[in-house]
Amino acid sequence: MTDPRSRDGSPSESTSSPSSPVADAFGIDTGDSESATGSFLSALVPTVLARRAIAVSVTTDRDTYEPDEPVEITVEFENRLPVPVEVPTPRQRPWGWTIDDELEASDERRYTRARPSSFDFAGGERKRASFTWNGRFERAREDRRESVLPDPDEYEVRAFVATHEDAFEPSDSTTITIR
Repeated sequence: MTDPRSRDGSPSESTSSPSSPVADAFGIDTGDSESATGSFLSALVPTVLARRAIAVSVTTDRDTYEPDEPVEITVEFENRLPVPVEVPTPRQRPWGWTIDDELEASDERRYTRARPSSFDFAGGERKRASFTWNGRFERAREDRRESVLPDPDEYEVRAFVATHEDAFEPSDSTTITIR
């Protein structure tokens, strides 16, 4: 095995051990860490492009429900680019869902850390979440909480990536009917 060389060909003064990452002449980790390479590549994708690269789809198990019947909801996020992307979020919530514009079908105040975060994807990665809405709206009253059956009508189920308010927000929606 030969000694590592610097860019000008002289012997390198590397202090890394076999267990620590080794950086090349450009400061890029050349160890076996795919995450370091992914982080480097995602930093090259502009945020505006990263937001638009994420496709969101939301589906339900059926189109029509009886009152008080649970609704199975599946949300899928897909990075349509072959390189990793990082979508900044203003809070710790990377994504969310609404029923007729009510976050998680509730008017209760949500507490999430105000610290910025990000929703990260590998190249071409798909992420899927499935959950059940109990078919009721939660109402916060001064002294109690109420669980309210929705009136028979059509309701929009929407899923979204929680980006900044003034930024493009990847989302999708579908409509269900409650008889």
